[in-house]
Amino acid sequence: MNVSAAFDIVLCLLVLAVAGGAVLARDLFAGVALYIVFGLLLTVGWVRLEAVDVALVEAAIGAGLTSVILLGALPHSPAQSSFPLKIRPLALVSCLAVGAGLCWIVIGLAEPTSGLRPAVEAQLAHSGASNAVTAVLLNFRGYDTLLEVAVLLLALVGVWSSSRDDRWGGRPGPRQHVRPGGVLANFGRLIPPFGIVIGIYLVWVGTTAPGGAFQAATVLAAVWLLAMMAAITDPPRLASGALRWLVAAGPLLFILAGLFGLMEGAFLTYQPGTAKMMIVTVELALTVSIAATLALLVLGPARHGS
Repeated sequence: MNVSAAFDIVLCLLVLAVAGGAVLARDLFAGVALYIVFGLLLTVGWVRLEAVDVALVEAAIGAGLTSVILLGALPHSPAQSSFPLKIRPLALVSCLAVGAGLCWIVIGLAEPTSGLRPAVEAQLAHSGASNAVTAVLLNFRGYDTLLEVAVLLLALVGVWSSSRDDRWGGRPGPRQHVRPGGVLANFGRLIPPFGIVIGIYLVWVGTTAPGGAFQAATVLAAVWLLAMMAAITDPPRLASGALRWLVAAGPLLFILAGLFGLMEGAFLTYQPGTAKMMIVTVELALTVSIAATLALLVLGPARHGS
């Protein structure tokens, strides 16, 4: 057994152990902490599978943004922070059956085939992106990406709709009280410049290398949230017209790009000569809108009157 195989086996065992620990943890905070570790281990696993784009998404959304939401939900959980272990036989048997079925399917899979890879590679030069993942997401499979963005927007509308009537249009999120000169205050000033540079790099390089709008938007959303947690800036008023245009600009521009393609023959198709410009423009707009949407989803409904 070589070092690479040994590393993969240890990684798989760690993933299973941490996943089990997160499910069986009797303390809510410990469960969330293990979930974060689980996401980071999965990120390493995707890198080992040479799926760097998926690894970036897992690190940003799986281990990052989702963990922030879970940590934010902790104060609203029941008063008791720990629960007795209760094993439900039917649920346990069902989980074991599903797990065994998945293992049987994976083991029985046929040898990997080329799938649609030859077709993607044949059209890559005309797609406007040399990164195959970006070409698929924003050109060959643009419908799916547009629907994903629409789902995010609808989720935000749903969260805002849960605001109390007397707070409608006000500011979301809790009031932040930060000790001047403390760790959070210092990190809130130190990290954002680096995060902004990383976010811009990820979206700019997305057409030629791993990166793109979702990865960059998650980083920028985290930067904005950190600045608000450090009380450097206040959460925006949800009644702000500029904020609403910011959230809607990306999906609207994506639809306009699709309509432009309709004039050329079909919705969401780009001519080879303009494809790169269209993809870069849509990605930049989506990055801003998705970053704002993700941050506002974490902040939740309006909690303070306007």
